[in-house]
Amino acid sequence: MPRSSYNFTIGIEEEYQIVNPETRELSSAIENILKDGQDSLGNQITAELMQCQVEIGTRVCNSIQEAREQVVAVRKAVDAIVRKHGLRIIAAGTHPISEWSKQDMTHRARYRGLELENRVLARQLLICGMHMHIGIEDDDERIDLMNQLSYFCPHLLCLSTSSPFWSGYDTGLKSYRSVIFECLPRTGIPPVFRSWNDYQEYLQVMIQTNCIDEPTKIRWDLRPSPKYPTLEFRIADVCTRVDEAIALCAVKVALVAKLMKLRRNNQSWRIYRKELIQENKFRALRYGFDGKLLDLGRHKEVEARKLIFELLTFIDDVVDDLDVREEVSYVHNILTEGTSADRQLKVYKETGDLKAVVDMLIEETMMGVHDHD
Repeated sequence: MPRSSYNFTIGIEEEYQIVNPETRELSSAIENILKDGQDSLGNQITAELMQCQVEIGTRVCNSIQEAREQVVAVRKAVDAIVRKHGLRIIAAGTHPISEWSKQDMTHRARYRGLELENRVLARQLLICGMHMHIGIEDDDERIDLMNQLSYFCPHLLCLSTSSPFWSGYDTGLKSYRSVIFECLPRTGIPPVFRSWNDYQEYLQVMIQTNCIDEPTKIRWDLRPSPKYPTLEFRIADVCTRVDEAIALCAVKVALVAKLMKLRRNNQSWRIYRKELIQENKFRALRYGFDGKLLDLGRHKEVEARKLIFELLTFIDDVVDDLDVREEVSYVHNILTEGTSADRQLKVYKETGDLKAVVDMLIEETMMGVHDHD
């Protein structure tokens, strides 16, 4: 199957925290950062819910290699901007020390609306994720692939965990961000839909009954983008290292390609109950890949690492067509060295100091960025 037959477009969005390197606390500096960033990054840099956060987006990319170049360029540009203000950025799902109740919300109508609707649930959203868009033109195919890909969401979360701490507390979880986000309505593993029309009927009912006023308020871990003809992966914590982020995105592209290949051969991955996949998601956010996941085909618990190896085997026949073998193979490094959450916990165990964890995050967020100078 030639690479050109996939014809994917890729877009990556990352959310970073703005920190003071002296105090290691968060800094509500987004308005100054945006003012300085408009010239160099234009609409690739935007505000987020809290003034201590900044969101970036790549341009539309045609390959994982192009996406890497974009992520590196944008991290480098944002780093240069925040340094002018004596600040740094960190890529992590939560901040190890700072408290949500002390943060300032961004003055935008959208965020004010989110707070009015959800009150303290919105105020607590001091969390950062990575979203990835993969272009899939056909509406029904996008829904079909969402149904199948839901099974793999916990596997992807296992590989991205970066939020073990919350307000100075070791949560005992690898992805506390996932817990905080699921406090909002219409989050978590998506339900199964029969077709694009079935999904549109669902949206229509939600809007008619004033549950939502527009589709971006559907916040599932995997969703058809409300703005573009893409499937949007939203399950992952933001990855601290660029190499981790790109490896995870390469796996997502390969999964989509593999399922498309099966579909063209009139085959598909089995559709599993949302409730069972949600069980796996909890195990992923609790233990990362050091725990066990449910093998839903065999109806038994299996080491998460083993299922991730099986996932790599499953996509192996498309990674060369996509030219992502090198990027996908970095998953082995993640399994050996641990995710950001594992490394944060290791630093904390060795030092007993959460400020040392912040220092590690500042350093690792720039790993692989200035190497390209």
